[in-house]
Amino acid sequence: MFFHTGTAPASLPQPLREKLERLSFPTLGHYLEEGFVDPEVRRIVAAGGRIIGTAFTVRTTASDSTALHHAAGLIGAGQVLVLDTGGDRRHAPLGEVVAAQLVARGAAGAVVDGVVTDVDEITELGLTVHARGTSMLTTKLHGIDAGGVNVPVTCGGVVVHPGDVVLADANGVLVVPVEVLERLVDLALEDDAEEPDLIADLRRGEPLGSLTGASDTVAELLARTTPQ
Repeated sequence: MFFHTGTAPASLPQPLREKLERLSFPTLGHYLEEGFVDPEVRRIVAAGGRIIGTAFTVRTTASDSTALHHAAGLIGAGQVLVLDTGGDRRHAPLGEVVAAQLVARGAAGAVVDGVVTDVDEITELGLTVHARGTSMLTTKLHGIDAGGVNVPVTCGGVVVHPGDVVLADANGVLVVPVEVLERLVDLALEDDAEEPDLIADLRRGEPLGSLTGASDTVAELLARTTPQ
């Protein structure tokens, strides 16, 4: 028996969700180096806009989507399907039928480390999907005794645990533990609030390096290398 199931993830705390809904996700890139999914995993269907939710993880194997069909009926409202295909880049495990089940369950979106199909139909369903691309070759229900639901998975080079926060928009996908986001979100929101003033200063002709302090840093670096 190689198939594994774990505990279903908790919902995203509502105060944190409300803050994330106001946040520009790339602002977190000023503070974090880990958790950023491979840029090849990009938004394929933008029907539902940005994705905010906790990770509901699934790992499939080879061309078999048995685990995914089982898991799709268990995902909770506001959760994000994060699918580890075991490295398969040819067979599409997610199409119209799986997407319809996710929508019926209230899923916040799907992130697939692989390819998907039925893009037009998924668009009509209103599910936002990030993936590596599309394919007409689909998975089958082979019933292989492997894979798992709500277990640690790998997606785009990032280890994802059930309950991690998934943030995705047109720029990419970020996966962060809840406790890390709770420490960072207020600081990131402060940065967002300051950005309009910074852009206004640039439009008035102020040099960016002077406003951010980068030019002073460069001057210090040059002074260190200048012969005395």
